[in-house]
Amino acid sequence: MKTAPDSVFDHARAAFAAAGQTLPNVRRDFPEWHRGRPRYALWALDVDIPAVRHAVAAAETHLAGRLLAGYRRQPHVTLGLCGFPTGDPRHPDDFGPAALAAQLDALHALGTSPFDVEIGRLASFSSAPFLAVADPAGGIAGLRRALSPHDAPGGPYTPHVTVGLFAGAWPTADIQRQLDAFAAGPALRCRIDGVSLMSYAAPEIGGPLATLAEFSFTTRRLAWHDPQLPAVFGAQL
Repeated sequence: MKTAPDSVFDHARAAFAAAGQTLPNVRRDFPEWHRGRPRYALWALDVDIPAVRHAVAAAETHLAGRLLAGYRRQPHVTLGLCGFPTGDPRHPDDFGPAALAAQLDALHALGTSPFDVEIGRLASFSSAPFLAVADPAGGIAGLRRALSPHDAPGGPYTPHVTVGLFAGAWPTADIQRQLDAFAAGPALRCRIDGVSLMSYAAPEIGGPLATLAEFSFTTRRLAWHDPQLPAVFGAQL
């Protein structure tokens, strides 16, 4: 099943306009959320290549003065949120061995082949501007069904590469005019050969991502970046 990139983009644009103003982000620890758990995990497409980094940097410059300083997350397309990795899950948002095993089973059953995505136009959620991602081959849609079958509240999923986080509350009409003035250039085509299990430091907003493992569409295997990492989940997977 292929996505309709224009309709997804148009929905995001309409939702942004309806929000009325942007949501400011603040740089602080969020202990009420992470409860002392150090890292949060997610599945994502790694699109951290020079052309995409350049496009993100250009968008950051275009939105100078609007964004929270210190955003250091590498270009990626989030597919599904996992939770806090642990071999002994006790909270609803913990991510343990059974959850990981079920996701790996779903990836094996899906049988995805390498595919292309296209990254281009500048758009925004109320909290964060992004570069829109088109999914002409339907690869992202399939991975979403496998890794995140139950969509979170807040509307349809919009594939995107986050540019940064808004630092203040501004009228969305003003921001939209600024977004429309961005010279995006031709869409950037990225070849996707696998999906990455990533994590970030929970106390740090916008901190860098670390790749824990990569699932290859060619070998159908999960390769851990550190052989000690599977022990976090209590099993050798």
